[in-house]
Amino acid sequence: MSKNIIIYFSRRGNNYSSSGIKYLEIGNTEKVVSYIQEFIDADVFEVKPKIEYPEDYMECTEVAKKEQENNERPELQEYLDTIEEYDTVYIGFPNWWGTLPMPLWTQLEKLDFTGKTVKPFVTHEGSGMGNSLNDLKKLCEGAEIVSGLSIQGSSVDSSKDNVETWLKN
Repeated sequence: MSKNIIIYFSRRGNNYSSSGIKYLEIGNTEKVVSYIQEFIDADVFEVKPKIEYPEDYMECTEVAKKEQENNERPELQEYLDTIEEYDTVYIGFPNWWGTLPMPLWTQLEKLDFTGKTVKPFVTHEGSGMGNSLNDLKKLCEGAEIVSGLSIQGSSVDSSKDNVETWLKN
């Protein structure tokens, strides 16, 4: 029997949406994780940076941009040491500056993806997957990376059916 894990990064607090800056008690990516858990049995690992991002949305984006420009690997609160027991790895994240947030790079580079199936999902406000699939191919060497799911953040609350359809395919 196939065993699944969801590895994700999500941001609560002030987030950009199609209607402007909006406070989210639960990040958009985390909401998608909860939908996935309704449909499949999966362990979950949330990637959390040791130093939290600024609450202010614009400050957060500047920190994230600087991390990416400097190719930084932010330290995490805790690390997932292995995914050896899993067959399928769901990787979820918001699209930040065209790719995965750098804390996910920190975590994913520490794992061996040989023989795994990777199913990425991303939340965004118009940029879709960006370059994240190409970056995941580098980060998850040895894995089969299948079609990802892209959900506009401001549509997450009404996306449960899309998540179910993606999981069935």
